[in-house]
Amino acid sequence: MQKNIKLEICVYNAESCLKAQEAGADRVELCASMQEGGLTPSLSMIEFARRRLSIDTMVMIRPRGGDFLYSDDEFEIMKNDIEMCRRIGVSGVVFGILTPEGRVDAERNAILVKAAGNMQTCFHRAIDMCRDYCQAASDIASLNFTRVLTSGAKQNALQGADNIAKIKHILQGKVEVMAGSGVNPMNIKDIYLKSDADAFHFSAKTLKPSAMQFKNPDVSMGCNAGADEYSMYTADKNQISQAVNVIKSLSVQ
Repeated sequence: MQKNIKLEICVYNAESCLKAQEAGADRVELCASMQEGGLTPSLSMIEFARRRLSIDTMVMIRPRGGDFLYSDDEFEIMKNDIEMCRRIGVSGVVFGILTPEGRVDAERNAILVKAAGNMQTCFHRAIDMCRDYCQAASDIASLNFTRVLTSGAKQNALQGADNIAKIKHILQGKVEVMAGSGVNPMNIKDIYLKSDADAFHFSAKTLKPSAMQFKNPDVSMGCNAGADEYSMYTADKNQISQAVNVIKSLSVQ
C-alpha cells in the first residue's frame, strides 16, 4: 500500500519559501531567528508566504528563545499571533507550552488549539524537553493537535528514531508524527525504517554570500565572534529535491 509521507522545510526568509515550493516540498514552517531555534516571523513575512505559496504554510508561534514556560504576557502574545494567522488564512500554526515540572501544559495548549480554529496545529520539539516523553505524546493527542515535531527526545532524529517509533505506536494515527533535527537526504531512509515517521522536517540550509561590495571590517551587527555577517542561510533546492526523491521511493515500498 502506498504511503503519503510528507516533507516540511523550515524556512527563515522569502527566498527559502519559494525554493522549498519549487523543489517539491509539501509545506514550509515559517520562522524568524534561526540562531534561537525559530521565533514568530513578522506579519509581512507571513502575508508574503500566504500570497506567494500554494503549498501549506505553518507559522511558528514562539515569542522568544529559551525554554517553553511562558509568562501571562507572553501567552497573550501567542494567542494574538495565532488569531492573526487565522485571519490571514495560513494553513496552520506551530507551538508548545510546558509546565514548570516539564509536562505538557494542557490548559494553555487547549486554549491555543481552540484559538487556531480550523487551522492545522503542530506541537513542536518542546515534547523533546518533557519529563515523560511517551506521556507527553498521549497528552498532545488528547488536545487534538494535528501533528507533533520530534527528535525522539534525543539530540537528533536518527539517535531518537526508536523513541519516535514508540510514540508512533502509542498515537495509532491520531496525530501525525514528524521527525526533525539533523534530518538530511542521506539519513531520511534510515530514520524512516527505524521510526515509521509520517513526515520529515529539515531546513536544507546552505550559506549564500552577500552581494555587498563594501564591507566594513570595524563594525559587527551582533553575530558571534568569528561569524560571517556578509552571508546568509538559504534553502538549498538540490537538498530538497534529493529528499523529495528519497521520500517518493519510500512511499511506494
